[in-house]
Amino acid sequence: MSRKNIIAGLDIGTQKICAIVGRLDQDGQPIVTGIGTAPSRGLKKGIVIDIDKTVASIKEAVDEAEQMSGTEIETVNVGIAGAHISSINSRGVVAVSSEERNNEITESDVGRAISSSRAISIPPEREMIHVLPREFIIDGCSGITDPVGMSGVRLEVETHIVTGAITSIENLIKSVQKLDLNVNELILEPIASSLAVLSYDEKELGVVLVDIGGGTTDIAIFQEGNILYSAVLPVGGDHITGDLAVGLRTPFSQAETLKKEYGYSAVSLVDNTEAVEVVSPSGNRTKDISKRELAEIIQPRAVEILELIKKEIEDSGFEGPVPGGIVLTGGVSQMKGLVDLAEGVLNHSVRIGFPEEIMGLSEKVKSPIFSTGVGLILHALESGNTNTTVASDKNLFEEIVDQAKKWIEDFFRL
Repeated sequence: MSRKNIIAGLDIGTQKICAIVGRLDQDGQPIVTGIGTAPSRGLKKGIVIDIDKTVASIKEAVDEAEQMSGTEIETVNVGIAGAHISSINSRGVVAVSSEERNNEITESDVGRAISSSRAISIPPEREMIHVLPREFIIDGCSGITDPVGMSGVRLEVETHIVTGAITSIENLIKSVQKLDLNVNELILEPIASSLAVLSYDEKELGVVLVDIGGGTTDIAIFQEGNILYSAVLPVGGDHITGDLAVGLRTPFSQAETLKKEYGYSAVSLVDNTEAVEVVSPSGNRTKDISKRELAEIIQPRAVEILELIKKEIEDSGFEGPVPGGIVLTGGVSQMKGLVDLAEGVLNHSVRIGFPEEIMGLSEKVKSPIFSTGVGLILHALESGNTNTTVASDKNLFEEIVDQAKKWIEDFFRL
């Protein structure tokens, strides 16, 4: 098997770490060949707070994925989220430089335009993770997805810029590199998830992707194939688990099990006669409670998270209906009754998103918990950027041009 066609995605979440190995088959189709998961230790709200524990968890997931795939992982695409992430939209403008070629726009012009959009003021402790082209404008004509080869005098670009705290980014990269793994690229997790769970038509019509994880909730809004807005909320499934632990006076681990196995996000869906066993903090005593009591604790927190999501969508500036609806993914999206509850709170159609059209271990990855991991390898495989590490001696302009080409292919391909 050619190693140049192999890439691994590493989803480093607050609750779990997932490593997924993929490759391209002879027809150029992506195939998942290995999966590894491990409980996440050393992170809080998506931010590394203990490198040694984080490294140990990553190693456990990577070892399992390597064993299943029969491949040694050298390079990974790493998903990034966390409460430190923020985004802003920007615009860059340049004069087309190729007068001798009838003002034909080149990749260099595109790179300069995108570079121009980076000229915004951000605090010194923050770093740009993505500069994503949303659309190009040539001499006032908007809605252009790929301007290379077209003629014009003035080239503008609308970009979506994602930034993160430098220390959080560095600690995440260090945690991976301590295992002698090369970081191919950092990718915002909801962007990765969108590649795995959203259709072309949904992105064109307008859709909101909501990835509810253990420590954070990631939001990305798409319209006309473009990403318009992204945000990370510092709330997630751990808040529901915490409420259960306190309300039932049981250890956090037991509360997490109760939530996953018996939890309902809507009280109206539960038969009051059904009961489950709850262990005391000391582990010496148990008691029975009804599933309805569980739901009575879960529902208020679930509604609160959904209301925060609704407010974030409203504050994004996105106006009008969302024809593609709202797509929920991530571990918490599997909670019973959440779709119905979300439709009532968000006032939009809601569905659960999970990876579908991928070969190999299709049944194993057909779950919302693998959306980010699958998206990470799809990004690399579809852009042709497999088993390579971004060269440290590349200058900034060259990196901008390369990234622009990749994101144009990913977000505007027909």
